[in-house]
Amino acid sequence: MTTAETRVGFGFGSNLGDKPANIRRAIALLEERGIARLDAVSRLYRTPPWGDVDQGDFANACALGWTRLSPYELLAAVKTIEADMGRTPTRRWGPRLIDVDILFLGDHTMDDPELTLPHKELFSRAFVLKPLAEIGPDLTLDGASVARAAAEAAAEGIGIWEEKSTDAR
Repeated sequence: MTTAETRVGFGFGSNLGDKPANIRRAIALLEERGIARLDAVSRLYRTPPWGDVDQGDFANACALGWTRLSPYELLAAVKTIEADMGRTPTRRWGPRLIDVDILFLGDHTMDDPELTLPHKELFSRAFVLKPLAEIGPDLTLDGASVARAAAEAAAEGIGIWEEKSTDAR
């Protein structure tokens, strides 16, 4: 654990069960477990699947905050949250109860099999760029503007998640 806080960005996705509740729980666990102190959470977005398209829509969101954890400590912590919430391994880009991605950690840059920072797919995923730009409109990662990338991203099928009303009126 480091002594200074470092800016951190997270991406969340779920396409099994109560998708919004899964994301809200993962966000709560980050704070409850002292992994991160969050100061911005995006709205939930409904997004079509990416990579493996033969599955249901996802709920996605992003959060920004601060952590004292090193990159590998943070990775272990988010993987523990996923496991504790019931995520089980499936095929690559397959259905998942919860996915918690570390999008960036301060100015750390690394590229190894366990962890790539900033996240290697961040700028190719509109479902991450849209919510991240919502909460970090001035954010620049690796010299690229998140807001500009979000504006230029093909966002077909991506929209704000609208909770279904249980009111039968």
